[in-house]
Amino acid sequence: MKTDASAPGPTLVQRALSGHASIGLLAGALIYILCVSGMLVVVHERWQRWEEPRAVETPTIAPAAVQRGLEAVLASEAGKPKTTHLYVHMPTDGLPRTVVTTDTGAAYIDGQGAIAAPEAHAWTEFVTNLHIYLHLPQILGLIVVGIFGVMLATLTITGIVAHPRIFRDAFRLRARGGRQLAQADWHNRLGVWTLPFALAIALTGAFIGLGSVGFTLISNAYHGGDLERTYAPIFTGDMPEPTPDPRPAPAPNVAAALATMATRFPELRPTYVVVHEPLTRSQHVQIIAAHPRRLIYGENYMFDAAGSFTGITGLSQGSVGRQVAASTYGLHFGSFGGLAVELAYIAIGLAMSVVTGTGMSIWLQKRRRRGAASPRLEALWSVTVWGVPILFVAAYWLRALGGHEMPLALAFWAGLGVAAVAAMIWPARIDPRALRIGLGAMLILTSMGHAVLAASPLPDAVAINLALAASGLLILAIDAPALLRARPDAPAQAPVAAGLPAE
Repeated sequence: MKTDASAPGPTLVQRALSGHASIGLLAGALIYILCVSGMLVVVHERWQRWEEPRAVETPTIAPAAVQRGLEAVLASEAGKPKTTHLYVHMPTDGLPRTVVTTDTGAAYIDGQGAIAAPEAHAWTEFVTNLHIYLHLPQILGLIVVGIFGVMLATLTITGIVAHPRIFRDAFRLRARGGRQLAQADWHNRLGVWTLPFALAIALTGAFIGLGSVGFTLISNAYHGGDLERTYAPIFTGDMPEPTPDPRPAPAPNVAAALATMATRFPELRPTYVVVHEPLTRSQHVQIIAAHPRRLIYGENYMFDAAGSFTGITGLSQGSVGRQVAASTYGLHFGSFGGLAVELAYIAIGLAMSVVTGTGMSIWLQKRRRRGAASPRLEALWSVTVWGVPILFVAAYWLRALGGHEMPLALAFWAGLGVAAVAAMIWPARIDPRALRIGLGAMLILTSMGHAVLAASPLPDAVAINLALAASGLLILAIDAPALLRARPDAPAQAPVAAGLPAE
């Protein structure tokens, strides 16, 4: 059969729509997981307080207490491999707790500098590591997540190009129309409303993830694999690194460094103290301090082992490239502007999750309308959309019942794998509405259980419990009446993509 060589090829819109669908199918599940986990990570410090409500809190701590705390932690690690870095999380508004972290563990410090308890926010760490690394080895995880950041940015752009009327119809929402029409409108409207924010989050995520690739290559090619030396031009600036000297030395005078910060920069609040190569003669101290009304994560103030000030690295007033690099993290994670910005980022993350979830659902519904239904793929997508949040809650239950050493990442991926296999083998048994009702009930039970067993008066814990209960009640209010009205003798139907009721 001959083809007409003069026939017009696909238009830009058609090519964009094809590319949009292809990328969405390829990356949809993992992008959805990243969107949902990212929405939670925005308030990771508040989750940490909720998860460990009885941990000692120190809204402020004296420099001498910090000194005693880090010395106590270093002394407790006698016999363990020597740590290369020691971090002190200073009390902040979001997390008013002092935490000393080494290469082998972390501990809460009380107001006097004594070790209060091991840090054990395993569930919060599980969600955070899922979003940043997908539970893969660190460098590989950053690369993979960075690639999906590029895919998300591409999906956003191709989605706009593929729908020329999307801006004109930005405020046209036909939520009461047919199921596919309503989903498409929600998908497109939320995509438009969150467009600049979704692009910013996707591109900064790609920058953070894929930037590690470039730095790793440069490190291996020019610095013998020394990543710290490779990052130095941006994050250390012109400050010279001390000559390596592994000979033992007493703990550095962090108290003097903090006292100097309070005297010379009283308007700044230290957020982290970093001791490089502790207990060696080449050790030195870095204090990270937040700058009000700036996107940068902070400025680095450098001190020698005696606590004498040696300079700053220039993240706050250096080159434009250095300031942009330092601002990427805050822009991606929403760690600026306090609670109002956090709530806005949660709303954006929820919208991005809905856009991702409905995108695949719309494609599956179109296939069904064309007579090419994919019951197994529909069931698989349903257990992805609703199974992921269910497994998040189940992981917290596992941590609450079994302790912070439970293998939460293994349980999550194993559970998702089992659900996926079940969906492929028994697609007709996957009831998305039942999954949603299960999720709603689990959220309510989690809220009630935490409120009763933890009995925490912390505002963050109370707010999170109320949010969990409200979310669960909303899900039940939408789905439970419809499930109760269903006739028990009605013929079984193939699951509908993403679990929305059939028209």
